[in-house]
Amino acid sequence: MTHYIGIHAVDSGGIDMAARRAAAAGASALQIFTAIPKYYGDKSSIRPERVARFRAALGAVGIAPERVIVHAAYVLNLATGDEAKWGRAAAGLAKELERSTAVGAGGVCFHPGAAVDGDRLAAVLRVARAMADALEKVPGPTKLLVENTAGAGATIGRTPDEVGAILAALPEALRERTGYGLDTCHLYSAGHDITKSAATLARILDEFQAAAGEPPAFFHLNDSEGGLGSNKDRHMLIGEGRIGREPFRWLLAEPRSRNVPLILETPQQQMEPADDDATPDPWDVRMVTLLRELGAS
Repeated sequence: MTHYIGIHAVDSGGIDMAARRAAAAGASALQIFTAIPKYYGDKSSIRPERVARFRAALGAVGIAPERVIVHAAYVLNLATGDEAKWGRAAAGLAKELERSTAVGAGGVCFHPGAAVDGDRLAAVLRVARAMADALEKVPGPTKLLVENTAGAGATIGRTPDEVGAILAALPEALRERTGYGLDTCHLYSAGHDITKSAATLARILDEFQAAAGEPPAFFHLNDSEGGLGSNKDRHMLIGEGRIGREPFRWLLAEPRSRNVPLILETPQQQMEPADDDATPDPWDVRMVTLLRELGAS
């Protein structure tokens, strides 16, 4: 079994260049945006030539499409009780699934959103309804994957029960095209103490697996600026935040970290490389090297 360590690489020059930068840093998995993440993207399609360049780049660098995760727009609030806002967010998720299916990505990860009206059960059902709507509109193998949240405000998805409830509310016929992933910074910031011991980390993974009925489909590997239970979604380089290196060693020793994308969303030193520059980011190289060392020890 293999660790597929990946990077959310800078996409200056196109998502094909993101693939080349990630591979140059030693990655065997990848995360990208297919549209600007600060907008809904509900009317944004992806040009065939862009898809062709991306698929060619993946082939050239040896990253399998099924190990590509697309991160949906940050602004999508699929939990909102405002029908107009929910409708646009749901349309954005469906359009994201369409674009991601075109590029052949293994999955789309997304933040569920916030129960602004305080009704968390209704919010969970609204997230599931948006997922079902997208899956019914867009056939194909690309999965929709719920990401756990850091728990700020009224956000949904901070607990195993909420992640599991979203998935349980989906129509059974669509369930196989869904799943979830876990972000280490979000876990810690939401109050799950993955720094206590390897056994505690395993128990936390067990709780999510029991609630969802399956293990995570991906991990985001990030250290945390905020403390335990701070609800702060502020990522740091591994070993430079409150989580530290050792919990990542424990996670990489976990069978559930094998054969799924392990995506770094840590800070990068060079955020604006030239469009034709496929040189890897130095901090990405450092993080991939560190994770390889931790995974081998």
